[in-house]
Amino acid sequence: MRKKEDKYDFKKFGLAIKEARIKHGLTREQVGALIDIDPRYLTNIENKGQHPSIQVLYDLVSLLNVSVDEFFLPDSDMMKNTRRRQLEKQLDILTDNDLIIMESVADGIIKSKNITEK
Repeated sequence: MRKKEDKYDFKKFGLAIKEARIKHGLTREQVGALIDIDPRYLTNIENKGQHPSIQVLYDLVSLLNVSVDEFFLPDSDMMKNTRRRQLEKQLDILTDNDLIIMESVADGIIKSKNITEK
């Protein structure tokens, strides 16, 4: 039998959900309505690290595009953090011309880092 203290601490996850919700410009009431939960339940997840049900966890990460990898697979080489996932979602709506600009910006950042490191 598992001990109560073995349970995963969802506080960091709750903070990531809160940050993503605010970034998306959504209130707790709006998120609650979208995924059919009481806003007080979301408040407890965000502020107290309450353990969400599997369905609520899935609904939250899907709606807010939050990566669970950084919380459940922190040592994985395949991990994609939330910021990377959100950036990828933004890139998906850009045109090819927009992507050329973004690629140039990324190249500039990488070149700048290489010069700084030498």
